[in-house]
Amino acid sequence: MMDTPNWLATQFEVESPRLRAIAYRLLGPLAEAEDAVQESWLHLLHADTSTVSNPGGWLTTVVARVCLNMLRARKSRREESLEALELEAVIGGQRASTPAHCSRPAPQL
Repeated sequence: MMDTPNWLATQFEVESPRLRAIAYRLLGPLAEAEDAVQESWLHLLHADTSTVSNPGGWLTTVVARVCLNMLRARKSRREESLEALELEAVIGGQRASTPAHCSRPAPQL
């Protein structure tokens, strides 16, 4: 019964919001979190789930491993999210494209 596609789809739909939240916490960008959850669905479809007694735990493990692989790939390609770069630019000082940085001070009257 655990191997039927309908049962697997139902279990995945039940766990999907929690899996997405876990992936988002690990990866950051929502698009990457969605990719990790979708990849876990593919793992579920191709795995032998006849011996899985806790599908939620199994899916959590798969999502965590997928996220770790994505983080390793990001690190090896030295990728940084645009959000992180923007935050660093704001925290590090004024951004070069701000009008205050590009304009000259107004003459004193």
